[in-house]
Amino acid sequence: MNCRNVCRLCPNLIISESVVFTAGTGLIVNIPAGSYSDCSKICIVVAQAIPDATTINSLVYITIGDGTALYPLNQCDGAQVTANQLRTRTKYCTRVSTTATGGSFNLLGKICGQLNNGLTAIDGTAPVADGGAGA
Repeated sequence: MNCRNVCRLCPNLIISESVVFTAGTGLIVNIPAGSYSDCSKICIVVAQAIPDATTINSLVYITIGDGTALYPLNQCDGAQVTANQLRTRTKYCTRVSTTATGGSFNLLGKICGQLNNGLTAIDGTAPVADGGAGA
């Protein structure tokens, strides 16, 4: 296999700056500040670990830079992605969709792999959900 020591990355590759969980809101993936045009292709790499406190059915949102607007991350069928479908160190190809009042990031294909719905442990008290993704 020939591997170059130096090569360029695609200009559409965006690496997340943070991943946080907020109860009542969901899992928030922050991407670098910028202007993401309608219909543009953006490949988002979730670079940080998914917080342990994340519940498996939390909805996933994208924020941009210091902005507070939440943009849903949607599957290709239109349903919103949940935390148990997201993995760290994984690239997600999306297409930006804007509206008069906001927008969304829509996956270009189906999410690969099994959903991670397993509990980390049971002990007779309320169950503790897995962090949603991990590695």
